[in-house]
Amino acid sequence: MRTFTAADAKNRFGELLDTARREPVRIEKHGRAVAVMVSEEDYALLQQLKREAVLEQIAEGQAAADAGQMIEGEALFARLQEKLTRGAA
Repeated sequence: MRTFTAADAKNRFGELLDTARREPVRIEKHGRAVAVMVSEEDYALLQQLKREAVLEQIAEGQAAADAGQMIEGEALFARLQEKLTRGAA
């Protein structure tokens, strides 16, 4: 993944766009990552993966409820967050 400083991103925006079409680009400000730019296609894929993870959790929760097993809301959201984080890594 290429990295641009915020100043470089501003000054070389065309290059930033061209690069982001090929690969994710990290943007740093004051030495720390603040954003990542991705292509429209990659963004759509990430959104789809998130939706699928949420729907999977809903289905698992419904199956557990149908079987008489209850899951605490906090545990459910923790599992979902872990899946989303793992998928993003």
